[in-house]
Amino acid sequence: MKLNVIVTLCALFSLTRQASSREKCVCELINSQKAFPHDKLSTVEDNATKCTDNITPQKTLELESLLLGLERRLPQLLKDVSMLEKEDDGDLYAVLSLQVVENELMEIKQLIDRLNGSTLGHQRLTTDTNKQLEDLRAEMMELEAYDTMQVVLRQQDNRRLRRDLEQCKNGLHPTTRPTRPPHGNCPHGEFMNITGPRVYTAGEYPGSYKYGAWGRDPKPEAGKETWYWLVMLTSSNVYSNYVRLYSSLSSLIVGVSTPGNVLIHASNPTTNTIQGPNVVVYGGALYYNCYYTADVCRFNLNSKTVTTLQLPIGTRFNSKGNFCHIDECYPYTDLDLATDESGLWVIYTTTQDFGNLVLSKVEEGDPPTLGQTWRTSVYKQGVTNTFMACGVLYATRYVSKDTEEIFYSFDTATGAERFNLGIFINKMSPNIYSLNYSPVDQMLHAYCDTYMVSYKVLFS
Repeated sequence: MKLNVIVTLCALFSLTRQASSREKCVCELINSQKAFPHDKLSTVEDNATKCTDNITPQKTLELESLLLGLERRLPQLLKDVSMLEKEDDGDLYAVLSLQVVENELMEIKQLIDRLNGSTLGHQRLTTDTNKQLEDLRAEMMELEAYDTMQVVLRQQDNRRLRRDLEQCKNGLHPTTRPTRPPHGNCPHGEFMNITGPRVYTAGEYPGSYKYGAWGRDPKPEAGKETWYWLVMLTSSNVYSNYVRLYSSLSSLIVGVSTPGNVLIHASNPTTNTIQGPNVVVYGGALYYNCYYTADVCRFNLNSKTVTTLQLPIGTRFNSKGNFCHIDECYPYTDLDLATDESGLWVIYTTTQDFGNLVLSKVEEGDPPTLGQTWRTSVYKQGVTNTFMACGVLYATRYVSKDTEEIFYSFDTATGAERFNLGIFINKMSPNIYSLNYSPVDQMLHAYCDTYMVSYKVLFS
């Protein structure tokens, strides 16, 4: 072994001993190889980092969101044009219908313009990235010439061996399917998994409002079946005094709001305005945690009137019973409103339940009333969000900045609880501040650090 080392070193260096006086001995060391280009390696690393920063999943999802919005918008346009042709009376009705069609064409044109802009941007990015990758590969091959000990080559061999070993292990022991949650009496079947994101958009106010919620009305008024709603906490990331409406998903993506804001009150915050992000729209009314109380407010979007529902004594509010994970708690998430196939729900906690989640059915009315209540054994501050689907309560927890897990379920039909569901959400931002299930299209709508994201719920 010593001989090998000596031979290798001799190949790199020549050693010359010079005669000198008795007081000192001088040895001259001459490197026969080229000096390693550290500056070039640093440049390659910087270029690789820039290349990685330019290619992000968000850019791909932006294109997919625009395509999805266009896909949903075109059938609606065809339907409206067909109706205009059939029911044209040559008078006022025709004028109004034509105006509707013109507005839809304008929105579609805006969507196509954004799509064209994104497509051209992606083409330029692809061309630039291909050239950068070719340059990086050529530079790395030049640098490998300095690896006289073949360290890099052996590392590559080791990686190939580890990859082959993992493939062999997976072939012998297939990955087990996640535990399936109970589905109760669900018309769609059994809750299996979620896919996506299907939509990822900054909407009308990119980067402006960190906390909020969005979704669809499961029980819409006639003519508003395609509408979407958006609530952003515009004051101190805690309060809001209006809900913003969009006539379609494509309108929400491109940021064209019709009819615009529906104002609860001119002041923000004040009595009966919104506190916290966990809100829903159901039956033409917005339901939310009333400002500075433990009550649920119901704001009628047509009459602009507010009625309230009092929750049980001891209900925690004003950021005393928040959703949390190990690093932080989400402020003013004491009350979580939810919708599913069977109606409207409120999730909260009380001092009597020692911080565990409590679930109550909300019965429609003016004012609404509190229906049946269920108590769970899951601690709220160990949960990041909840939602309802087919009469089953689901809870999530934070796994990492990229992953959230649906880990818990409570079936209101049987009272059965599960703590090991193992259904994972691929996040586009570190935090999900609100989560709403839409029984209309079985989509899960998330509001994440100013972005609106949606996932498709898969049933058996």
